[in-house]
Amino acid sequence: MDADADLLRTSGLRVTTPRLAVLRATESMPHATADDIVTALTAELPTTSHQAVYGVLAALTGVGLVRRIEPAGSPARYERRTGDNHHHIVCTLCGAIEDVDCAVGHSPCLTPSDAHGFAVTTAEVTYWGICERCAAAERDDAGDDAVGDDAGASDAGASDAGASGASASAAGDAAAPDAPRVP
Repeated sequence: MDADADLLRTSGLRVTTPRLAVLRATESMPHATADDIVTALTAELPTTSHQAVYGVLAALTGVGLVRRIEPAGSPARYERRTGDNHHHIVCTLCGAIEDVDCAVGHSPCLTPSDAHGFAVTTAEVTYWGICERCAAAERDDAGDDAVGDDAGASDAGASDAGASGASASAAGDAAAPDAPRVP
C-alpha cells in the first residue's frame, strides 16, 4: 500500500482510500470494467458509487497510473500496465482480453505509411481471435454434435433446426469471421 500511496503522491494526487482501492483492483483484475471495479470494492467500500469510481479512474488515467482501453463493442477497460506500448488480444466469443507485447525489432505498427503531419507517440493494435477455453468448448460442442448425429435426430434436435432447416448455431458460426462477437 505504501508503494501505491507514493505513486499517488509523486503523480500529484492526494492519497485517498478510494484511489488506493481502485489501484489495488486494477492490479489484481487487469482489463476490468468500471462495473467490475465497483463490484470488487463493495466489501471494502460498500458506499462507493459508480460515479466515484469513474472519477477515480479518470484521475488515475489522467496522470498515467492506469491505462484505459476500449476494444470495439466492449465497455472501457482499465489496467495498471502503462508506458510500454503493449497491445491486446480479445476473444470474439467470451470477451477475454490478454496483453500482447509489441513486436521485437522493427515494429511496423509504429510506423504509419502516412502520419499526416502527426508526431506518432503510441500505436494501439487489437488482435481478435478465439481464446483457448472457447476453442476447447467449441471442439467439445462439435464432438457432442457428431455424437448426436451418429445416434440419429431426436425430436428436440429436429425442432431446433427451425423452419429453414438451418440451425441458429450454424448461422451464428457463419457470421463469426466478419465481426467480433463480444458479450
